[in-house]
Amino acid sequence: MKTVIPYKKTCAKSRLSPVLSQEEREEFVELMLNQVIDILLEAGIKTIDILSPSIYGLENMSKANVLLDKSDLNEALNRYLEKAEEPVLIVMADLPLLSPKHVKEITSTKKDICIVPGKGGGTNALFINNPSNYRVRYYGSSFLTHCSIVVDSGQNFEIYDSFFAGIDIDEPEDLVELLIHGKGPAKDYINRRFNLEVSRGRVGLIPL
Repeated sequence: MKTVIPYKKTCAKSRLSPVLSQEEREEFVELMLNQVIDILLEAGIKTIDILSPSIYGLENMSKANVLLDKSDLNEALNRYLEKAEEPVLIVMADLPLLSPKHVKEITSTKKDICIVPGKGGGTNALFINNPSNYRVRYYGSSFLTHCSIVVDSGQNFEIYDSFFAGIDIDEPEDLVELLIHGKGPAKDYINRRFNLEVSRGRVGLIPL
């Protein structure tokens, strides 16, 4: 089994631009990536590949293999799956609430595919036992799409239902969940920049 993490540092996380500068966003995504890698290593994953269109931010990466592919995300991942000769776990790089326990449970599925839904219809992780028989299609409502692809390919699947594994960091309100539930370098980075606003009905962010 091996894991692949799609990653791009250049101009990352534009939807966080109302609260973080470009430099801060790029620092933040690098912290999240490294935290996800550490979680995978702690879960016992031996082979970790980072699939990126650029070496930027990965020049000194020693904990994982760096694979460069300038293609569209889906094209790059599907090319990766075509060549895979063992089960593959696809994990997004912006999951700072993911834990080794989640990884072990996801990869121990008895089904052909395990799908981890994200917020708003996205897909945060996919464990694929037979990667040569599956193709991904991210963007849009990718969770529903990935479920349909499994059915159309004659395979079966399991949905891994987890609040923490389902939190990917895209919008400012996602940082609230990180501050409330997170730990590690990603939370520490945001904690140095924001406090929680708890005086009104819904918790928000207050810049320091």
